[in-house]
Amino acid sequence: MRKLAPGQRLVIATHNPGKLREFATLLAPLGVELTSCGELGLPEPEEDAPDFIGNARIKALAAATASGLPALADDSGFSVAALGGAPGVFSARWGGPSKDFAAAMARVHAEIGTNPDRRAWFSCALCLGWPDGNTATFLGRAEGEAVWPPRGPGGFGYDPIFQPHRSSLTYGEMDAATKHQASHRAVAVAQFLAANR
Repeated sequence: MRKLAPGQRLVIATHNPGKLREFATLLAPLGVELTSCGELGLPEPEEDAPDFIGNARIKALAAATASGLPALADDSGFSVAALGGAPGVFSARWGGPSKDFAAAMARVHAEIGTNPDRRAWFSCALCLGWPDGNTATFLGRAEGEAVWPPRGPGGFGYDPIFQPHRSSLTYGEMDAATKHQASHRAVAVAQFLAANR
């Protein structure tokens, strides 16, 4: 895999300030300079791949091509066993055009209904893309269960209704350091960091 050099500028392919902050913490060991698609005013590409890896690749290559810089994209989502893995790759779309995750979480709760199967997981696919089309991908997953009502003001997206295994807290209740120890994104980033050593 082509490696990033210390001090190199890296585009995080997101318009989400919360995600950029999370990546800044997770990627600190690399010593690269981060910017984002939001800060650069880059458009969001159509994410029409059937899986997380495909969507991450679309975003990474779009950002790398538009910026002329290497770009790291993640496509992540929340899946519920009782919903056949939904919302999955459509996690952001369940929040509607305004990305209202309170509404998305309520929809998950309503669609689970009385089903006793509360198994849920977060997936994260990371793709490092270069302006010449070169890519490398990494996949992380965190298992747990869907809870209701939402708990905790932290994190973003579906974090307040996901309680990972071996924890009494939801992602929304955890401080960032605790979440970063074993989250789906942390698992994928650990693979990425190992490949860049």
